[in-house]
Amino acid sequence: MKLLTILFVTFILALIGTKLYQGDWNFLFSGNLGMAAFIIFTGFAHFKFQKGMAMMIPDFIPAKMFWVYFTGIIEVAAGVGLMIPSVRELTAILLIIFLILVFLANINSSRKKINLFKGDYSGPGMGYLYKERIPMQIILIVWTWYFGIYLN
Repeated sequence: MKLLTILFVTFILALIGTKLYQGDWNFLFSGNLGMAAFIIFTGFAHFKFQKGMAMMIPDFIPAKMFWVYFTGIIEVAAGVGLMIPSVRELTAILLIIFLILVFLANINSSRKKINLFKGDYSGPGMGYLYKERIPMQIILIVWTWYFGIYLN
């Protein structure tokens, strides 16, 4: 849930900034900027923690490092796409699908007790999935839908 700090702090700062500079609260911009900052940050993490990320991918999927880098690029591109009004809705739809699909890797990671940052098997296990990852995934999906599709 610590990662959600990026989402919420960016959102609040953007809201304050839009109120100060535009004279009005711009929820659409601020919500999408918050998600963009979050998803770009996690996208870059694919390049820093590639060993742990590769361990998260289910065994039946080949070319794990390709998928780690590819999904990192997808996340960065999604962050950019959320900030472009003409492609925001499509980006949000694709990002929601992406978040659902990568959740399978999170289930696999929890079952194997993978520590993403160390790239070993000292992770928190299934407790993390139920207490943190599922609630966070729901927040991310609802947030993306609300600011990327509903308000758009």
